Amino acid sequence: MIFGGSCTARSDGPRPVGAEPVAAGSSVWRLGPGPVRVSPTRGGRRRVAVLGWSGGSDQEVGRLVDAPLPTDITWRWPGTYTVVDENEEVVVLYTDPAAAQPVYLTRHENDWVWCNSARALAALTGAGTDIQRLTCTIFLPSVPALANGRTFFTKVEQLPPGSRIELPRDGRAPRRVTVWRPTSEGAPEQRLRQALNAAVVLRTASDPNLACDMSGGLDSTSLAVLAAQALPPGSGLNAVTIHPEGDETGADLRYARLTAAAHAGRITHHLLPLTAEHRPYTRITNVPATDEPAPSTLTQARLTGQFRWMKERLGTRTHMTGDGGDSVLFQPPIRLADLVRHRSIRRAVGEALGWARLRRRPTLPLLRDAATVARTSRHEALADLARTVGTPGRDDHGLVRWFPLMPFPSWAEPAARKELVAAAHEAASAPDQLPGLDFSVRSLVDEIREVARTAAADAALAQNCGIDLHNPFLDAVVVDAVLRTPLVRRPAVHEYKPLLRRAMADFLPPEVAARTTKGSFEADHYTGMRANLPDLLPLADGHLASFALLAPDRFRRSLREASAGVPMPLATVEQALMAEAWLVAHHREPGPVWIYEPVGSAHG
Repeated sequence: MIFGGSCTARSDGPRPVGAEPVAAGSSVWRLGPGPVRVSPTRGGRRRVAVLGWSGGSDQEVGRLVDAPLPTDITWRWPGTYTVVDENEEVVVLYTDPAAAQPVYLTRHENDWVWCNSARALAALTGAGTDIQRLTCTIFLPSVPALANGRTFFTKVEQLPPGSRIELPRDGRAPRRVTVWRPTSEGAPEQRLRQALNAAVVLRTASDPNLACDMSGGLDSTSLAVLAAQALPPGSGLNAVTIHPEGDETGADLRYARLTAAAHAGRITHHLLPLTAEHRPYTRITNVPATDEPAPSTLTQARLTGQFRWMKERLGTRTHMTGDGGDSVLFQPPIRLADLVRHRSIRRAVGEALGWARLRRRPTLPLLRDAATVARTSRHEALADLARTVGTPGRDDHGLVRWFPLMPFPSWAEPAARKELVAAAHEAASAPDQLPGLDFSVRSLVDEIREVARTAAADAALAQNCGIDLHNPFLDAVVVDAVLRTPLVRRPAVHEYKPLLRRAMADFLPPEVAARTTKGSFEADHYTGMRANLPDLLPLADGHLASFALLAPDRFRRSLREASAGVPMPLATVEQALMAEAWLVAHHREPGPVWIYEPVGSAHG
């Protein structure tokens, strides 16, 4: 579902062809099916709409119009949703703190037009590609702070998550206030269990025939067992585990089978073998046009194959995954700097030893870096980033940094570094919307919002296959529950999701709860690149080359070397291929057509 609205006081604001108002006389519209709840009007002047998946009841939404909206309105219920409070003078948007349902804004003919699709707004204004934003996602996806509200389209901005945004109907500048801020509270295991269960129950109540990934890892397994318990007896959750064709000996499948056996009668376990047609890099330009490059672009053959199989064999309409769990549940290395700042030196040393063993690094440099970062503000780190970005050979993976840099590739053109420097300067000059947080929490907010927002592009890929994709770990109630954990109760940087293990201890088989690793498909990526190299090489001469961001000859050389198994960092190569595939899809598929017609009757 695409939804949006405008702030014009007239009744003929722009909307895409086929869009319908959510209520008679409302400036808010939706295009396509999807959950929407609208309160009755108050005195004919005020109306509140909840757009998206929400655990709020009709009665609760109906009462919203009787008083000022509570500041926690977008994280008091499970789900991913936006709240709109409109009257004759102003339209007020309340955005999701996790950015799992991003909202975008543009200026058009002296009016503010907002929408949950940046690409739709770009079609309205004729916006082109934002080269700076594109450059950041290719060369520094590890620093989401560089986006700074920019989208992949010029003059289309992302509204700040967890905020209250007033859009005056007379066209004056918006007024923005941050309303969500994670403050420390106790009992994190209980909060996580309650929030995650509520997020799962919301989905099972709406579609008892839903399916769920069950990869054998903690995240998807936790969702599967919660869903199995939430469904009516005799329903049976359809849980899907993928595995290489002809090989059912992997650890992931063994753990998935243990879970299915422990919940026999409630979980119907399905195995999906992966064949050569599911290899990574297969037909990557076949992805649908989305707001930005989808994280699953390189594995789209596997993902769409799974979706179509579930649709045909199981009749699946709704599917849950554990995506986002890693970002929400792990601690970043900068946590060591927090421990130094709070003078928890003994704990800092102990966690540095654990992290050093895990990463096979010396301990003393980690502690030295932690002490340095502890004295460095986020603003200072962004200013330093502007001076150091694009440094050849630098790789900060696993180190204690505010903004870890990835290796800068040899195929990058000078224009790419200039765009990165400009982005870093802009980010350094922008005020921090969440000042004063512990460094690790502030870093996690950036990462979670990046993962949640990009997951919306994966959801569009699933929707193209007729599947409604859900990631409950990215619900605002779940993110809020985890990020409120006090420093002393947060897991060590080297621990494997102890918070989730404790929260789910009575549901998971002991062997699964004790698991500290997860299967890897990295070898498949090299095999897939080698098999699809003839289709990948021509992409070097595509849109990115026309933007002078990469040198085609050097990029092709890197592709050939990677496909031959030459050790190298693949991250930027993969990001470039994803971006090129996105640009191909964007230019191939037209955006929605907008019209200006008086708002008619409601179609709730």
